[in-house]
Amino acid sequence: MHQLKFPHPAIAPGPYAAYEVVTTGLGFPEGPVAMPDGSVLVVEIEQGCLTQVFPDGSKKQVATTGGGPNGAAVGPDGAIYICNNGGFQWHKETGVLRPGGQPVDYKGGSIQRVDLKTGKVETLYAHCNGNLLNGPNDLVFDKSGGFYFTCNGKRRDREVDRGGIYYALPDGSSIKEIIFPIPFPNGIGLSPKEDMLYVAETETGRLWKFKITGFGQLEKLNYPSPNGGEYLWGSEKYQRLDSLKVEADGRICVATLVRGGITSVLPDGTGEEYFQLTDRTCTNICFGGPDMSTAWITLSSTGQLVKLKWPRPGLKLNFQETVKI
Repeated sequence: MHQLKFPHPAIAPGPYAAYEVVTTGLGFPEGPVAMPDGSVLVVEIEQGCLTQVFPDGSKKQVATTGGGPNGAAVGPDGAIYICNNGGFQWHKETGVLRPGGQPVDYKGGSIQRVDLKTGKVETLYAHCNGNLLNGPNDLVFDKSGGFYFTCNGKRRDREVDRGGIYYALPDGSSIKEIIFPIPFPNGIGLSPKEDMLYVAETETGRLWKFKITGFGQLEKLNYPSPNGGEYLWGSEKYQRLDSLKVEADGRICVATLVRGGITSVLPDGTGEEYFQLTDRTCTNICFGGPDMSTAWITLSSTGQLVKLKWPRPGLKLNFQETVKI
């Protein structure tokens, strides 16, 4: 009998997109933020910190967040706002790091504000309507200065949390739940006109869209929609979805787990393009550079930040150019 040999669990099947490795040795990086000076901020979920990666690959720790910093975005005041999931259990294999379920000492997640000049970390929200924020994951600011964020929930041996989507203000004065329940919401983004909110579900591998009727207000569809949204895209191939960003022309780019790459689709869900990378845990993408056509991508299980030339410019995020250290 021949023993079947499977590829290394970090390696997805090729052919691969051409990319440049910017740096290695990161502790499960996520939440890339392109800086005006050419550097990139990333969170290291395993290490519980915010790190600046320079073009030459060198790194500098900017702030210690604790827990599990997951998503990051620039706010209207130039500070960095972080979705902190509160931490994971970790599984380490040869050359590969994987997050697991809720750690035994879990105390909940939070939304944090990081002052880049001082490294001070402030907790803005840990609850909504008396309920813990179990697993805040990703966020996006609208032009008014408020932000939408996903709460993925936590997994325990025999139960899981139901996820939700929230809208909050960056001064800590207001948070509201706008979608509940929704299973394992992860990536979140806005259309160029900010009339649509996009949400990726991790475990179902589905991408949804919600019509925005006002800041923090959504039009919800009736049953049989399971969450009030309109189904946008999925795949017949087994996949899980992570974070997302939007291109300037309105295409949605979502990090596609298991398949290990970035999928780009038109706003109607057609025109799928797939960019294969070399880590099954390809978690996030951001756009920057002079023409917004440089894409930085986190390959999390192998601890890498890579970059490549994207075929089209990405959408410049609100307040992206206000960030500085």
